[in-house]
Amino acid sequence: MFTKLSNSWNLMKASWAVLREDKELIIFPILSTVAVILVTISFAVPMFFAGFFDKGVLNDSGILKYVVGFVFYFVQYTIIIFSNTALVGAAMIRLRGGNPTVSDGFKIAFGHITTILGYAFISATVGLILRSISERSGIFGKIVVSILSFAWNLATFLVIPVLVVENIGPIDAIKRSTSLLKKTWGEQIAGNLSIGLVTGFITLALVITMVLTMVALAEVLTTGMLIFVISLFVLSFILLALISSTLSSIYEAAVYIYAAEGKTTGFFEERLVSEAFRLK
Repeated sequence: MFTKLSNSWNLMKASWAVLREDKELIIFPILSTVAVILVTISFAVPMFFAGFFDKGVLNDSGILKYVVGFVFYFVQYTIIIFSNTALVGAAMIRLRGGNPTVSDGFKIAFGHITTILGYAFISATVGLILRSISERSGIFGKIVVSILSFAWNLATFLVIPVLVVENIGPIDAIKRSTSLLKKTWGEQIAGNLSIGLVTGFITLALVITMVLTMVALAEVLTTGMLIFVISLFVLSFILLALISSTLSSIYEAAVYIYAAEGKTTGFFEERLVSEAFRLK
């Protein structure tokens, strides 16, 4: 187990090496985040002024709640999947020895727009169903939904790389991802655990640093300085989240290349990858 986690840590460092070569890859999660925020505002503001929240329309069991929820999920998933497809596509170009640009990533994503929309439709449907079950269930039901959500996320881990490389539809892409999952499931979990753990530790360090900074400067901090310090740390948290998201997508691309093609790239040592991914 510790060997697997160690291998995954080294794989994450290799993902960081890819990001250092192509720093522009982080543009995709940035654009995705901005777009998601704008879409959320575009939904929330009209609903607020229309009195939806006051009337509790979205809290009852009426059809309007599910229609609005599905449309919102669909648009959000489309944005996220499109951006991830562009990122993974660009990362694969680098992993295979090329020199990708942001436009290359967008070309790849637009080239698969029909499949992206189909996958977004499926993801929105699954998300809405799971949320509906969770809202109508007790504690046990919520636990079951959490398990189902985890299983869904795991099964679809490699869908984006599959969409980038293989010319198949969204349903077949999910089946293909599940098939590849059976070969590398341990490393997929451990690799994302590594990235998550590192991100968590850095986040904790930032929080502790922020608290200690504010305590140490409490007597001299003015309102303006306080706002500046808090803003600085908030920006640090956002940057950390964007980097973590980018590394995860690069990692997806690396997992797919080895799982599907049985080969490594210049950023990943052959010994490391061959030991990490023991095909079953």
